[in-house]
Amino acid sequence: MKLVLLGDGESPHLLKWARALAPQVELWAASSRGFAPGFDALVPAARRLALDTRPDFDGGNAGLLRQLPRLAAWLKTAQPDWIHAHYLTSHGTLAWLATRLLGAPGRLVGSAWGSDILVTPDRSPLLRWLTTRVLRACVLTTSDSQVMADRMRTLGADEVMTFPFGLEALPTAPGDKQDHLVFANRGLEALYDPGRVLRLFAGLAAAWPDAQLVVANSGALLPALQQQAADLGLADRVRFIGRVDADTQAGWYAQARWYLSLPTSDSVSVSVLEALAHGCIPILSDLPANRELVRHGDNGWIAAGSSLPTAADLQPLLARAAAIAATNHAWVADHALFGPSVSAFLARLRALDACRHLPS
Repeated sequence: MKLVLLGDGESPHLLKWARALAPQVELWAASSRGFAPGFDALVPAARRLALDTRPDFDGGNAGLLRQLPRLAAWLKTAQPDWIHAHYLTSHGTLAWLATRLLGAPGRLVGSAWGSDILVTPDRSPLLRWLTTRVLRACVLTTSDSQVMADRMRTLGADEVMTFPFGLEALPTAPGDKQDHLVFANRGLEALYDPGRVLRLFAGLAAAWPDAQLVVANSGALLPALQQQAADLGLADRVRFIGRVDADTQAGWYAQARWYLSLPTSDSVSVSVLEALAHGCIPILSDLPANRELVRHGDNGWIAAGSSLPTAADLQPLLARAAAIAATNHAWVADHALFGPSVSAFLARLRALDACRHLPS
């Protein structure tokens, strides 16, 4: 099978797909920008196309659309069986136009990433129409949560495979943790509501004198959050450590008993899956995708509405912490490893190819 991966080649998420696909198909790759160095070992330079644009993935990218003839010509050289577009509003549109208007070869498959389905179609009638056209053009689409898959079907998708954008490897079983250590690593931007994370921690810190919050990642709100921590009297109990590498992050997951993620919109988050795999007890915002992962009061906590859990609320979870850690780790092993999901995805593509070539 010859498959073209079409997306943002500088994204670690697209690189993760490439790592999973490269051993199983003849992989080609086209990027709206450039390519992360990791692609060098996976896709030969002769099978890559960098369009070198700087797209806004919400759509309306004139610079990206101007590269359409170049992409179509390259696809005619590649002659793929499948064009696998990631992020439907931008790259899905590009693939659809290349095949529909310019005669590029390849059947279209699309992977939704979140806001391209949950946010963008509601911004204007034109974007909703465009999303619907791209979804209908895809022979198969993938979603990382049931709520997003349902939305895709409402917008016109036919067959949707649903699986988490899971872990490439399962960490070792959880060991000893610090009962009052809290870890958060979502972006320091309004979407992720990090101010609410600090307010939640302030309540816990009042009851747990040894409580510490470690905040990884960066973003525009960092100065305001540092000031908020100081105003709450928590400057010496909240550590802002910036972006960290995977090993450092895994170390914090392994030590922390609690994991906080309170975005206002999200699908299934890889960070939440990582936290579960490391045996953290998650405290999450009340979003449909989060409820696919967490049973409130059983293996974590869902912070509904404007309410925030207190230390007293969380004490029953803390009393069962070791059992919860083992349960969350086992769930990821059974349901959220990426390799088996990608293999099932490719098996479905092969089945679709076989059906297409059956005699009528």
